[in-house]
Amino acid sequence: MTGRDRIVVVGVAALAVLAAVWLLAVAPEREKASKLATEVSAAQAQLASAESQLASASAAQAQYQTAYASIVRLGKAVPADQETPSLIYQLAQATGQKNVEFASITAGGAGGTSSASGTSAAASAAATATTAGGGFKQMPFTFVFNGGFENLYNLFQQLDGFALRTTSGGLQVSGRLLTVQSVKLAPATTSGTGSGKPSEQLSGTITATAYVLPAGQTLTGGATSTGPAGTATQTASTGASSSPNPPAVAQVTP
Repeated sequence: MTGRDRIVVVGVAALAVLAAVWLLAVAPEREKASKLATEVSAAQAQLASAESQLASASAAQAQYQTAYASIVRLGKAVPADQETPSLIYQLAQATGQKNVEFASITAGGAGGTSSASGTSAAASAAATATTAGGGFKQMPFTFVFNGGFENLYNLFQQLDGFALRTTSGGLQVSGRLLTVQSVKLAPATTSGTGSGKPSEQLSGTITATAYVLPAGQTLTGGATSTGPAGTATQTASTGASSSPNPPAVAQVTP
């Protein structure tokens, strides 16, 4: 064998060794590296998705307290029960601000008249509450106020504005939702003299309707200030088990 043949044999042997090393060591590692790169890309995509969901959840959590407070304010307009004493208190406050006398309140529209501070109106209202077309319970009342024309006018405007829709489409609530059916003004007779002569004061009679949520419905659907119904936060704070069927929430239909 010549020197040239020996060189060729050595070269072929070296190439064979390199091919074996490639097949047995390098190629499997490259395949593993390719698989790892694919897994890293998938993990990065999952991480990006999780970060996006976390950002959305954080934003919703930050807005929850504001939304819950808004729902609670709506509860002033249409509470879960009659709350007639609170209605009387709101009316008494409004009349005091407008320098008007809150003369009487009649529940049910006929009979059952009581003074503004009396409690018989509450029992009468509970007995005469009916269901409205939108599902709310109706509570008809007749209110009588005494005062000057301007003061009565301002008072009627305030009562009508207890719950109103803003120009932006939202609801502004400062008291019970009242729908006014009629307003009647008449001269008020002088009391205590027996003369029966008209005075400068007017007697304003308002026929209106207050509303209550239907039985079995709640304003917040079981949510609390800590979280919606059935969440881990609420369950931990209240000790109640989560329920897949939270109580029905009343829907407000204008």
